[in-house]
Amino acid sequence: MSPATTNPEEFGAASSPASRHAFVTLVTNADYALGARALLRSIRLTRTPADIVVLYTGGVDAAALGPLTEFDCRLIETELLPLSDEFNARHARGNVHEKAPFIKGRKPDFHSPLDNFCKLRLWQLVEYERCVFIDADALVLRNIDKLFLYPEFSAAPNVYESLADFHRLNSGVFVAKPSVETFEGMLAALDAPEAFWPRTDQTFLQSFFPDWHGLPVTMNMLQYAWFNLPALWDWRSIGVLHYQYEKPWEKDHPRMEVLRPLIELWHAYLTGENIPDVAALANPARTDTGSS
Repeated sequence: MSPATTNPEEFGAASSPASRHAFVTLVTNADYALGARALLRSIRLTRTPADIVVLYTGGVDAAALGPLTEFDCRLIETELLPLSDEFNARHARGNVHEKAPFIKGRKPDFHSPLDNFCKLRLWQLVEYERCVFIDADALVLRNIDKLFLYPEFSAAPNVYESLADFHRLNSGVFVAKPSVETFEGMLAALDAPEAFWPRTDQTFLQSFFPDWHGLPVTMNMLQYAWFNLPALWDWRSIGVLHYQYEKPWEKDHPRMEVLRPLIELWHAYLTGENIPDVAALANPARTDTGSS
């Protein structure tokens, strides 16, 4: 099974890999293409020798993808996974949000649960020995190449409300070893009869890798920790900042005021202008509010 194809009329053939390692992200619409521009700039500023791979689906047009070529990445077109009609119906946006509503934050209208499963295409990138996946709504704030030394499957805990969440992983950042055999095993397990994954790829990956290895929470610092768990926040140690729930480019952002410093940082990386010394930024005020 081919992992991806490129459109030669738009971008030419995907370049050959230049490294044994790759940072990989997924772009499924114009919004996440915008997010990827800031992410790719942030990765390049760390001076990593690793490749950057952008997997993109047919939901993204050339105008949205064009700006990503500035960052010397491999643009690889991919398809949705070959899943049953029943599986797709169970995981349509309306069904997922009804059966497993997001009560802690708001998912934007462009969020499509089925698209999330395309992350599994990473395991088809067998030209790489190790890949680090990063969601397109994230920033890399310092060099994190050490993650390529972590084993499969490694991910940070899904901590943004209380320390009780350390038992759940967040799939916005993870370390994986590409393998056709693993990918085929995933497809078989994913589309089992009546299978329902309430948090899509995140729930599935925790089930498929029950003995997952923990990354430091600083390698996937979720933005809600800024106001829920400020004692965890230390700009000097954060490797990846992940804008879960509301996105920093949204104009009707309901958390805009409380997250304004994080939103302004994202816009600096988007434009490449006035990017601050992150280690010198002020940490949030530490209170007990929301820590229970």
